[in-house]
This record gives sequence, C-alpha cells and structure tokens, in this order.
Amino acid sequence: MRILVWHVHGSWTTAFVQGPHEYLVPVLPDRGPDGRGRARTWEWPASVRELGPDALRQSEPDLAVLQRPHELDLVEQWTGRRPGHQLPAVYLEHNTPGGNVPFTRHPMADQDRIPIVHVTHFNRMMWDCGGAPTSVVEHGIPDPGYRYTGELARAAVVVNDPLRRGRAVGADLVADLAQAVPVDLFGMGAEAFARQLELGDRLRVFEDLPQGQMHDQLARRRVYVHTARWTSLGLSLVEAMQLGMPVVALAATEAVRAVPPSAGVLVISPEELVTAAVGLVDDPDGARASGRRAREEALRRYGLERFLADWEAVLEAAVDRATDVAQTGR
Repeated sequence: MRILVWHVHGSWTTAFVQGPHEYLVPVLPDRGPDGRGRARTWEWPASVRELGPDALRQSEPDLAVLQRPHELDLVEQWTGRRPGHQLPAVYLEHNTPGGNVPFTRHPMADQDRIPIVHVTHFNRMMWDCGGAPTSVVEHGIPDPGYRYTGELARAAVVVNDPLRRGRAVGADLVADLAQAVPVDLFGMGAEAFARQLELGDRLRVFEDLPQGQMHDQLARRRVYVHTARWTSLGLSLVEAMQLGMPVVALAATEAVRAVPPSAGVLVISPEELVTAAVGLVDDPDGARASGRRAREEALRRYGLERFLADWEAVLEAAVDRATDVAQTGR
C-alpha cells in the first residue's frame, strides 16, 4: 500500500514507517511544516519516499493519514483526489483538546467518511467527536534497548518549545526542580528558555541531538522527570521507560495509564514532584530497580509489534470502508 503521510510528529512517524508499506512524505523547498520531507534526526527506512506536490499527483497513493485539518485541502490540491471520497483516509489526532474542555468539538466531528484515530484513550474521552467513527491506537516505539547507567546524579527533562508552550508542558516547574536537584533539559528551544532562568550549572541544556545520541545521554541521568500538565502522552516518557530509567510524572492525562505504581512515581503537586525526583537521585539502587520495572511495563504496553498490528487493522478497515462506500454510493 502507498500511504501519504506528512512528517508532523517525528517520533510517532518513526514508529509508523517501520510497517510493511511504502510511505509518501511531502517535501517543499523550504522544508517547512507542510513539507519537511524525510527526518534528519531519526532513522527512517528506504520505504519512505519524499515527494513534492507535482510528483504526488503522479504517485497515486492508496490512502492518506491526515493529522491537521488543512491537510484535507492539501491532499485534494496535490493529488486531485478528495480524502474520504476519491481517496481512503483516516484522521490521526495526536493532541489533547484545547479551548473549552471538555466541550471542545473536533474539526472532524459528525462526519462518517474519515475515521478519527486517537493516540490515547484519554484523548478519545475528552474530544467531542460527535457521531464520527473513532478508535484508539496507543503509541508504540522501536525498542531503544536497555541503556540505563544513572551515573550522573541529575534529573533529565525533555520539553520541546518551552517558551511558547509554557504551563501546558510544565515549563514553570523546571526552575523549582532545578533548585532541588541538578537538571539536564533536552528539547528544541530549550537554550532560550534556560537563559531566562539563569540557573547556571543547575540547569544544563542539550538541544537538537539525533535520537540515538539523546537516548544515550538520557540514560546517563539518574531519573527522568515528565513535567507535562496538558499534552497527549509524551513519547519521551515512553522512551525513557524503555531505556530503563526510573520516571516521575504528573498524574495527568494518559500518564496515569502509562505509569503504574510499580514502574514509577505519579505526583499531583509541585512539592511531590521535587520530593520524588530528589528521592530517586539519592537512591541509586532503588532508582535502578524502578527503571527495570518501567522498562518491562513500557515494552509490554508500547511495543512496536503491537502498534504496527493495530495500525494495519485500521488501514485495512479504512480501505474496505471506502470500497463499500464506492460500491453502494453512500
């Protein structure tokens, strides 16, 4: 199957393109949001082809995976086929709803030609999708392997774009955490954020590392702290768990499902966040034991094989549905 999919979420796409299909990824000269092309900091297989709009029209994809509302128009402009009508499609929703939660209407609500696939059960529960068909395919990632050493008595935090996203990703919690335990902050835009805090060596920054290098660096830190308040399940949390890191996370959104008591510490206040992180940094043996349990749980729940099998079922059902609609005219 030839699947048209935009490079929107690098970690998710890295897992998705491990499947058995050919993946057509739009590319534009500026490699901006609508045409990033192939990843530059993740490893993707040769089955991923980057194509410009003119080439896409000749490529004849079998299905489109949409991730943003305006991609409906882009698909029609660039392929000449309308998603859900001339071209089978699914809409992948990565995010928690914004606005007036829990009353936020999904942009694909109340239509029946393009099923909505959520990445977490929490997201499906919180979005108002009306009568649109919905399902959940939980995250899965390629196993990075057990790499934990915990040799550095520091906490690792991964946050992309903390200045813009602010409280949603818990950027405000980083300063207090760094006062109690040294923090290494990973992610795009982390440098500018850290400069504002002026915490010196208590807050070090690692920005724009290739995925493999970031995994190596994360695993050297004693504990991973997930500060997100209102985001979908961050794949950095799943990656840290599979690396064998002990984790501390806010008891918010999907984290309460992803981190059972044996696999980490869930907290509901800033003080608990700091206390839990300090406790694991000060207890290397306990941290290592917790990290091993975290890895076992993350491999069980967020393994790549299960993820790809679930997506295969979704894609086949979307094609079958489009065939039925074409034959019946409904």
